[in-house]
Amino acid sequence: MFSSPSLYLTIALAPLLGAILAGLFGTGFLGRQVSRRNSHLLTIALVAVSAIGSVLVLKDVLNGHTFDGTVYTWTMLGQAKLEIGFLIDPLSALMMVVVTSVSLMVHIYTIGYMSEDPGYQRFFAYISLFTFSMLMLVMANNMVQLFFGWEAVGLVSYLLIGFWYTKPTAIFANMKAFLVNRVGDFGFVLGIGLLFAYAGTMHYGDLFKQADKLATLTLPGTDWMLLTVACICLFIGAMGKSAQVPLHTWLPDSMEGPTPISALIHAATMVTAGIFMVARFSPLFELSNTALSFIIVIGAVGALFLGILGIIQNDIKRVVAYSTLSQLGYMTVALGASAYSVAIFHLMTHAFFKALLFLGAGSVIIGMHHDQDIRNMGGLRKYMPITWITFLIGTLALVGTPFFSGFYSKEHIIEATASANVWGASFAHYATLIGVFVTSLYSFRVYFLVFHGKERFATHGTAPGHDAHAACGHDHDHAHDHGHDHGAHGDAHAHDAHGHHGGKPHESPWVVTLPLVLLAIPSIIIGAIAVDPLLFGTYFKDSIVILTGHPAMAELAKEWHHVHGWVGYGLHAFSTVPFWLVVAGAVVAWYCYLINPKVPAAIQSNLAFVNKILENKYFFDWFNEQVLARGLRALGTSFWQRGDRGLIDGLLVNGSAKLVGALAAATRRFQTGYIYHYAFAMIIGLLVAITYVIFGTK
Repeated sequence: MFSSPSLYLTIALAPLLGAILAGLFGTGFLGRQVSRRNSHLLTIALVAVSAIGSVLVLKDVLNGHTFDGTVYTWTMLGQAKLEIGFLIDPLSALMMVVVTSVSLMVHIYTIGYMSEDPGYQRFFAYISLFTFSMLMLVMANNMVQLFFGWEAVGLVSYLLIGFWYTKPTAIFANMKAFLVNRVGDFGFVLGIGLLFAYAGTMHYGDLFKQADKLATLTLPGTDWMLLTVACICLFIGAMGKSAQVPLHTWLPDSMEGPTPISALIHAATMVTAGIFMVARFSPLFELSNTALSFIIVIGAVGALFLGILGIIQNDIKRVVAYSTLSQLGYMTVALGASAYSVAIFHLMTHAFFKALLFLGAGSVIIGMHHDQDIRNMGGLRKYMPITWITFLIGTLALVGTPFFSGFYSKEHIIEATASANVWGASFAHYATLIGVFVTSLYSFRVYFLVFHGKERFATHGTAPGHDAHAACGHDHDHAHDHGHDHGAHGDAHAHDAHGHHGGKPHESPWVVTLPLVLLAIPSIIIGAIAVDPLLFGTYFKDSIVILTGHPAMAELAKEWHHVHGWVGYGLHAFSTVPFWLVVAGAVVAWYCYLINPKVPAAIQSNLAFVNKILENKYFFDWFNEQVLARGLRALGTSFWQRGDRGLIDGLLVNGSAKLVGALAAATRRFQTGYIYHYAFAMIIGLLVAITYVIFGTK
């Protein structure tokens, strides 16, 4: 038996130590004793310690050893304890391996991508601190620690999105992420508070034991079921963190941060925290069909409609960002269908292939001398062979090609919606089916425009209908400060504002391509390896609760046995509707962007109204900025003018001062300085007192 509380502490605290050393002693905060080289050596070594420890823990969990214990009691609230503790079970062990392994790849990749950035040590400190925060979240055995990790990953994401803090768009993006997540977190706190108020405990195990009792209660003053309200509040927190409609608007803008954090935070870890949380709370969500219906509808909307936005994006990172939004919708759909294990399975496979795609996009950006506009690329296959083949593997996994990892998880999500018996499941089924075509279309659009076709980087880079400024990727989607990205080799200056590039594209250095190769391997094989134990074995039996009234997983198991395991299932997939939708999306992308590029332009001109809606991202940002933000500013101004200035400053503060001044002015007239005036006043006062004594006591 490898596992012990000391090992769990080591896994969680090792990245924190790396963050402290690189952040305090490498950035000038407490000196510069840690050099650039030592900062990446320290942080990578310590994250590697966490990754190795997580693998040992997973191995131990597979042997049947779990842990649920307290390492520190923070305080007492009456009889309730607020503690720091770990719950090590199959769900948390799997998440620990995913978080630490992807984080390790991102740390290595960062050496190459950020090599010339002046904030090199600070960046390593941030990503190590993020890894610590995420580990505390997934290893928690109580809602206090869950909330600590939840807020900590939000804080570090704010720091990382705004890493280039002199860039106005980055400042706007990180503030947007922070504020949108606060909206979700408000619901999250309400959910935790409701459960604590009625269960009297923050500990998962003690809380879940009371699930049946909580299911009988109603919210005071209403006929709403308490558990339904609490679960929806918890899921609102997940909507913010996992970027679900309408709290999704922060994630595309977060591409303003360096590419490594796009892979770490917005593909593999932070955005999956909400998915993990709902799976962890499955004993409660299973008791509320209303909450499950809410979840499956929200997920379906995101899976389809946010994916459609990826079709019109020209920034390579933004296409992958909208792909993440769509895939998070798929995971959410699985949660609503009570196929929690399928959601976690897709979370795991998605973490690898989406991190691969983000890092591959970053490699393309390096090779293209920091131009991110896919309209200025083309034919990169022969210049960047490693990036090309790994990006293709990530694309095939993303679209759900049979025998690639994403196929097994995505296919089971679609099938789960067909068997779910909650309201909204039919809509989710068709949304996820159409989403397969959409995913294939935008994925292969990027692939063909970047790696195949005519080489467009040798030209002036001005795309039809766009000025040279936009063609360089410097429109509202720009990802570089002062005309270039701060990351990588400093060769950003090699192209000017008119799209001229300094030489042909080139393959990225080995510290960039090695993580791509290492992520490509699980993107191919992890689905086939894990599908049987995770979905149809006993792996999650003690971590996830599914009631008999929700038959999706049972129906999937019947179909799985029917096709005799993953090989038969993969062969069976060639005759299914999703596979042919993938093929259709690839063929349409091939024809429209390689064979006849006039087709997209014709569609755009004939459907100008639809294109305007898509370009404005369904007007979510417009509503937030023009309606919500302006309304709140007007309300705030009203409170300030009438409440703060009028009531508090005007009446209470200044009014009391004026009253005292008026009283002082009146009483000052009686202070003449003449003794006979004071003697007269004393005599009058004495007469009044004698009169009161004589007549007032009768």
